[in-house]
Amino acid sequence: MTTKKILICDDDPGILEMLELLLEETGHQIIAEANSLNVRSIIERESPNLMVLDLWMPVLSGDQVLKMVRENPLTKELPVIVISASTDGKQIADKAGATNFLAKPFDVDELITMVESYLA
Repeated sequence: MTTKKILICDDDPGILEMLELLLEETGHQIIAEANSLNVRSIIERESPNLMVLDLWMPVLSGDQVLKMVRENPLTKELPVIVISASTDGKQIADKAGATNFLAKPFDVDELITMVESYLA
């Protein structure tokens, strides 16, 4: 099995840490980032295989990050799972080009299954 890279971006340190611990169990390399402004440079440097992205973040929101990812020819195919507690989160995520969406609080097993399916 080749180790894949998963980029997690969430401004909530608790959620970021929980996701990191959870997804480390899949055996993949985890890159955790709280500041959405750093995502572009991380993607360019690390070339992640998957991104888990929070929708509501200060400065650069998740949908803005996602639009940036989709506009870049090198990353437009990157699978992005958007997570959000927002009631209209799914519509916003779909519109921005999310590969999939999970509402917070999400089912841990569902997230891991989703992640594994994109990395398989």
